[in-house]
Amino acid sequence: MLELLSQPWPWYTSGAAIAFIMVLLLFYGKSFGVSANLRTMCTIAGAGKKVKFFDFDWRTQKWNLLFLFGSVLGGVISSTILKSDEPLQLSAATVNDLQTLGIRFDGQLNPSSLFGWEFITSPKGFLILLLGGILVGFGARYAGGCTSGHAISGLSNLQIPSLVAVVGFFIGGLIMTHLVLPLIF
Repeated sequence: MLELLSQPWPWYTSGAAIAFIMVLLLFYGKSFGVSANLRTMCTIAGAGKKVKFFDFDWRTQKWNLLFLFGSVLGGVISSTILKSDEPLQLSAATVNDLQTLGIRFDGQLNPSSLFGWEFITSPKGFLILLLGGILVGFGARYAGGCTSGHAISGLSNLQIPSLVAVVGFFIGGLIMTHLVLPLIF
């Protein structure tokens, strides 16, 4: 079984799994989103006593907290038990683009030149992570949800605001990739 789980699966298996989960969520009247868990955790910590946004019955979101826990647990399992010694397969064009930015591709999912302790503890790395976190948090709140919530749940529910948000996410991603990222690195 470990052999089956540790091999790459065809792309369409994840699509079928996401569709199955979305049908279940729609059937039970739930809306998927990872950033909603931050609101729930702040409510559990007592933020609802000070800020009205956090004043709600967090128990209605237990299922979403369980999903978040499962996502983290799945990541830990896949990076430890199911870890492959084979390097990640990237196209030569992507490797060249990374090298142009000064990022050495070391065959890992997260290059150590960006995600290693040396970069993270450097002033530049710390500042990039801090500002990136602030922008992601602000963007998720301003857009009324995160990319997964809008792109998976919102579009499945045919919500126009989610379509606008997803288009905005893609435009922002293209601007970041082609204009801002080369300036940073």
